[in-house]
Order: sequence, then structure tokens, then C-alpha cells
Amino acid sequence: METRRLGRTGRDVGVVGLGAWQLGADWGAVDEGDALAVLQAAVDGGVTFIDTADVYGDGRSERLVGQVLKSHDGLTVATKMGRRVEQVPENYTLANFRAWNDRSRRNLGVDTIDLVQLHCPPTPVYSDDEVFDALDTLVDEGRIAAYGVSVETCAEALTAIARPNVASVQIILNAFRLKPLDEVLPAAREAGVGIIARVPLASGLLSGKYDEHTTFSADDHRTYNRHGEAFDVGETFSGVDFGTGLEAVRRLMPWLPAGTTMAQFALRWILDQPGVSVVIPGARNPAQVAGNISAATLPPLTPDQLTAVQETYDTLIRPQLHDRW
Repeated sequence: METRRLGRTGRDVGVVGLGAWQLGADWGAVDEGDALAVLQAAVDGGVTFIDTADVYGDGRSERLVGQVLKSHDGLTVATKMGRRVEQVPENYTLANFRAWNDRSRRNLGVDTIDLVQLHCPPTPVYSDDEVFDALDTLVDEGRIAAYGVSVETCAEALTAIARPNVASVQIILNAFRLKPLDEVLPAAREAGVGIIARVPLASGLLSGKYDEHTTFSADDHRTYNRHGEAFDVGETFSGVDFGTGLEAVRRLMPWLPAGTTMAQFALRWILDQPGVSVVIPGARNPAQVAGNISAATLPPLTPDQLTAVQETYDTLIRPQLHDRW
């Protein structure tokens, strides 16, 4: 698999990683055997970057990833912290960071975590010098090798990129979320900050497998957070109205190369964007893992295909989303 430098971590990672949210919770039930099969298929397929968080299944995802770490060298694991407490800036303290980090290190079974990211904290946190001094302390103490942020908005990303020791920014980037192309990706390239592209398939909308009759289980965020009831609505279908997303996919389908799935096309589009370090699609079974990984072997999209994505966005998605995040 092609590798790229993950910003200021100094590490090279495969361009297609694995997002492990679904292995913890919020996407319907995934039993431990299936979760471990997904992780094993990813590693066997050449994935070297796995992204998780302490809140995914209240640590379940981290513990599952930790089982894989015991038997595989050369992996880069990123986790996130901060969402297990009330979301107020006052909770983002060195004492809490140490406590959260201790728990994540136990879950993962490591002394030093490769990359720890603030998990979409309140906006004022990005401008708080004490927060980043505390993160520097975690590095100095050997608890973490590097730190980054996961953001909801482009403005938050730009604030974080200006910080001298932020290694990476994780941001929603997909064919329904083009705003990061305007300023965030250029700023990250200029600063040497890595870009981790999350929600790459818009919660499955860009898989091309859904229609107006598709339903999701009650414990799936695509049911209970469709209107932002539990957390930022941008995390579910990238904030796109479900029907609008289906129409957008139908407009893109004719542009798929022969033998290519909608998901592979969508992932390839992300990989073609200058400044992206790694994309982190989730998967519920080994077949989905293999399909995602294969996007890295596809040729770059043609100018006409890129234009089709832009025009579909401008027509259907931009009015809904562009000014929101």
C-alpha cells in the first residue's frame, strides 16, 4: 500500500487505515469475534493505521485494538480523549488528561500511545494555551508520542493547525464535505500537519447500498442521531439529509469506472486530495475491509470524474452544508 507521512508524528502510514468506532458501539451490535476478524483482515491487508477513541463502547474498541497490538508490530494507533465528561472547557486539564491517558494505555496495553487526539472538544479549548501546554507535558512524560485534534469545523482546524506541536488534524472529508479543500488542506500542507479524513463514506451513504427503504437498528446512530439528538449531526451522514444524499449518489453512479464500487470511488476521491495523509473508513466484516483497501490501488480519478463530484456537491449539497461546518 502507498504510504504517506502523518504530519508531525514523523511516521509513515498506509493511506487507507481503519476507523474503529463501529467496533465499540453506535453502529448496531458487533460481537467480539467479528470485531477481531475485521482488525485481523485490516492488518493482513496492509493497514498500518488504526483510529479509535476511549468513548467507543466505553473502552471496548480500545481493548479490541489492544489485542491486535499484542501480536503485530509496525502499527500506528491513534486514540481520542475528552468525550467521557461534560463538554465544558474547564474539564480539559492536565490532571484529567493524565487520568484519561492512564485508562487508554491500560486498554491498549501500551506504555506510550502513538497519537492522542482531543475528541471534538468545545471550541474555546482550541485557543487555550494551558491545554496545549498540558499535552506537551504528556509528551515530555513519555505517555504519548504525539498529539493532534479531531474537529467539527474548518475554523477549529485552522486554529489547531497554527499550534506548533499539533501533529495532525482529523476532520470530516468526503464527496459530501468539500469545505476543507478551501483552506484547511492548504494550511495543513504548509504547516506540515497531517490530515486524517474521517466519515469518508458519509456513514455509509457513499457506499451506494442504501435506498429510501433502508432502515437502521435503534442502537445505530444513523437512527438515534439523524437530527443531532445525541451529538453533532455532522457525524451522521455528514449532516446531509438522507434523501438528498441518495440523490447525490445516483448522480455520481454513472461516473464509476467499470468494476469499481461507489465506496471505492468515494475513497479514491479523498486520496486524490493534496494534503490527505490517511483515510479511515470503518468496516463491519473482512469483505468490507478488503473493498476499502483496494481503493488505494485504483488510478487517480480523471478530471471529468472530479468535476462530477464538484458539480454534484455544488448543486445538491453546498446549499445545505457548506456554511455549517
